[in-house]
Amino acid sequence: MVFASLITYAQAIVLGLLQGFSELFPISSLGHSVILPGLLGWDIHQNDNFFLTFLVGTHLATALVLLGFFWHDWVRIVRGIVRSLRMREIRPDDTDAKLGWMLIVGTIPAGLLGLLLEHPLRHLFASSKSAAFFLMLNGLVLYVAERLRRRAPGPDQSVSDPDARIARRLTWRGALGVGSAQALALVPGFSRSGATMGGGLLVGLSNEDAARYSFLLATPIIGAAAALKLPDLFGPDGDGVRGQTLVGALCAAVTAYLAVRFLMRYFHSNRLTPFAAYCSIAGAASLIYFLT
Repeated sequence: MVFASLITYAQAIVLGLLQGFSELFPISSLGHSVILPGLLGWDIHQNDNFFLTFLVGTHLATALVLLGFFWHDWVRIVRGIVRSLRMREIRPDDTDAKLGWMLIVGTIPAGLLGLLLEHPLRHLFASSKSAAFFLMLNGLVLYVAERLRRRAPGPDQSVSDPDARIARRLTWRGALGVGSAQALALVPGFSRSGATMGGGLLVGLSNEDAARYSFLLATPIIGAAAALKLPDLFGPDGDGVRGQTLVGALCAAVTAYLAVRFLMRYFHSNRLTPFAAYCSIAGAASLIYFLT
């Protein structure tokens, strides 16, 4: 098959491991998936049909890991939404219901923007150079978000339940803004988690709560996007890459799990600044390499 020669199992392992942690770290998984093949001289481009099909598997694996990691939270959230529908109101003390509807408010505009803009943006910025440039800008976004944050780092100890902290601190306008910020990730180099974490800081969440809300918000949008394109994996575009996709998805699941465990501990007392520095340096170095 033609497609089989375009992505090897070794490449699938590297790309799967890379996607798993870079999707959750605020460093842009799509940007790295575009930049790395260019640095290594691989004949893989972000708009290749076989590569888009491969990404479906890795993204679905990441979404399933997030769903499993926050399973108890999602059970409470779904019950809260159902409870509010049954009562036809969101009670002031029902933080699970409020958080659930805030996640819906944030997911709908991001999903619509993704459907409208994903294809044209992918083609407009389909180069390693543009991905490296936007990776630098992603670093700037993270740095500015930390500088403009409204609260000191660390969770509010007066409320022990992190989901309740988020629901009480976040406004409906803030939920809409943070959710819509996910659309930045449609441009290779900008990070979905970076945009939502930065947005969470700007509306008053701590680093830990901003990360938690970012991962909760990412679960439905990543999962739905992967599920919509899943038929491609079993169609002609999946010929020759199904085995590689399975391997890549398993690798992505491993690094996604390790990443979310690490980040939830890291942001308990740390900030986005190191990731901002990494994105700026890595983006600049990659851009210089591609230009020269």
